[in-house]
Amino acid sequence: MTTTGKTVLQASLDVFRGHGMTTIFGNPGSNELPFLAGLGDDFRFVLGLHEQVVVGMAEGFSRVTGRPVLVNLHAASGSGNGMGALTNAHYGHVPLVILAGQQVRRTVGQEAMLASTDAAALPKPLVKYSHEPLSATDVPRTLSQAAFEAVTQPSGPVYVSVPLDDWDEEALGDDDLLPTRSVSIGRGLDPQLQRELLASLDGAKRPAIVVGPQVDAAAVADPSVMEAVTSLAEKLDASVYIAPSPTRCPFPTTHPNFEGVLVPGIQSVRDQLADHDVVLVLGAAVFRYHRWEPSNYLTPGTEVIQITQDPREATRAPFGKAVITDIASTTATFAAQIADRGTRRGERGSRIMNPAPTPAEGMTGQEILEVLNEHVDDSVSYVNETTTLDLDYLERIAIDRPGMYSFPASGGLGFGLPVAVGMSIGAPEKTIVATVGDGSANYGITALYTAAQLQTRTVFVIVNNSGYGALAGFAQRMGVPKVPGLALGGIDFVSLAHGYGVPAKQTSTRAEFAAAYREALDASGPVLIDASIVS
Repeated sequence: MTTTGKTVLQASLDVFRGHGMTTIFGNPGSNELPFLAGLGDDFRFVLGLHEQVVVGMAEGFSRVTGRPVLVNLHAASGSGNGMGALTNAHYGHVPLVILAGQQVRRTVGQEAMLASTDAAALPKPLVKYSHEPLSATDVPRTLSQAAFEAVTQPSGPVYVSVPLDDWDEEALGDDDLLPTRSVSIGRGLDPQLQRELLASLDGAKRPAIVVGPQVDAAAVADPSVMEAVTSLAEKLDASVYIAPSPTRCPFPTTHPNFEGVLVPGIQSVRDQLADHDVVLVLGAAVFRYHRWEPSNYLTPGTEVIQITQDPREATRAPFGKAVITDIASTTATFAAQIADRGTRRGERGSRIMNPAPTPAEGMTGQEILEVLNEHVDDSVSYVNETTTLDLDYLERIAIDRPGMYSFPASGGLGFGLPVAVGMSIGAPEKTIVATVGDGSANYGITALYTAAQLQTRTVFVIVNNSGYGALAGFAQRMGVPKVPGLALGGIDFVSLAHGYGVPAKQTSTRAEFAAAYREALDASGPVLIDASIVS
């Protein structure tokens, strides 16, 4: 067995370099110090003050770059702190490689302080691969596998625990082969199945397309994917809906064939799709419901065809014909081979955009969205964590580019602020605008520290209704209006922002917000706007 004179740490860093993973998001602990101390000058360490924020920033960085991202966390306690944000990364299929520090190998079984006695089990089921190598010499290979596991479909976060004394051990000579490895993913459909699916679409009288986050993720890497989806919709004269609770915007909201976002309830989806005989679902689960609306799933006679890269999305669906295949190549094939019906819709299709309601006093959340829409350009992308506005957002803001919109995939609070900072770090040429509810802002507020330290181009808009507005709405629909703990108040976000080093203003009218937003867009660093609204 040959050696190269490298340590396990040096061989592992070569693996990360081979995958382009030289930006690390972390919050250091004692178990991580030997790893961090050995980083080369070509590695960049981004500090977060809480592990949930660290994971969220890494997700934002991955969303905007389209690349796997390395996250460095502490053992049990630190990893546990990050698991709230890990739910979003898991359901959003975000490729994160989480590297957790473990105690000295020989002391783990003794349950020494800061040891994680069953480290690989800790993050399950929120990761697709989890492992602690059985020997120090297997660490580089394990990290290579983890990087590939994160990006192969269905992509998602992975977790590797490494004892702190492993890094100084001697590496294997064969570890030099790891940085140049490649893994290819099969593409394309079986020809017979392809003919059957095209025949169903060609024969549809009232087709619909439901698009999901896998489409937008693919379009970030290859914008022609979005062009193929729009071409397919136009040739079919199909109404296009975005799958319920969208984590991305996979179709231009300005396109005439766009009919809005499916409301995440069984009855609501059934009603919205009732007039369609064939529904093609591209890159989405069938379906991720939220509201409990007892009903049959579909109107009789509606055929659903699901194209997904996620085997679990295919197997757990309660109806429809599912096909597991590559989204980009399949969509391109469908767009090229489908018969063109020759019908094109008008500028806005069937949708009419109603102005936001104007209250006698104060400002509504819809008015905030209208102000944001007045300043849409190619340099701005949006992060949304205002559940009360999720359906309005894609109606009132012109989202027409891949990677332009992000929303938490699991509903786990604390997504907005750190993801926005991570996106700003990953795409410093862009301005990232984050609309975040006042309730959820408290879960990721320490992300402001990193934004201030790195002077990111991030505009944080706290949509402040002095409470958990989404929960209040659910309580009304569920017939339990008197629920304690839903009202908030007295939180001074302007002072909090100033404490972290971020300039901030408070606004309570549309005119005040519009002026503050214009100033924020012209700023050279992060800005927070506390925007009070009336419910």
